[in-house]
Amino acid sequence: MRFTLLDRVIDLQPGKSITAVKAVSLAEEYLGDHFPKFPVLPGVFMLEAMTQAAAWTIRVGEDFAHSMVVLRAARNVKYGDFVQPGKVLTVTAEVLDQDDSTTSVKASGTVDGRSSLTARLKLHRYNLADSDPAKAFLDRMVRADLRRFWAILHPSAATSEPAPVTLPG
Repeated sequence: MRFTLLDRVIDLQPGKSITAVKAVSLAEEYLGDHFPKFPVLPGVFMLEAMTQAAAWTIRVGEDFAHSMVVLRAARNVKYGDFVQPGKVLTVTAEVLDQDDSTTSVKASGTVDGRSSLTARLKLHRYNLADSDPAKAFLDRMVRADLRRFWAILHPSAATSEPAPVTLPG
């Protein structure tokens, strides 16, 4: 199952910083188990929301050059307030350093102006074709899907529709 943990990007400086929001709804199925009498957004989902925001600023900053942007390390993760249904988690991520394949990010999440979490993230960027050239078509498919999804997350940034991807064979 794939969890999309951002609802909207509200500010972006491509390759530099991003601010995005995640509205927590009681309708989210996992809240029934976490916790039945005190539903809150799981901490790992809060961390994932920060990772997803950081990945978007990287992707857009390099014009979707890499199909994969994944979390390599999360350090100094500190949790503060809970995020309950009806609340909005505002996530920010700032790029600190970047080389050919790794990006270091300082990220935070707040609810009503109060800190919910902070962390230092390292994200790894790559294409599937880097290890298997036959997977280049998958990179093209993933990038096209990411561009379509980006148009939903940040509609003011929408550009022309990406070209359809043709599968080999």
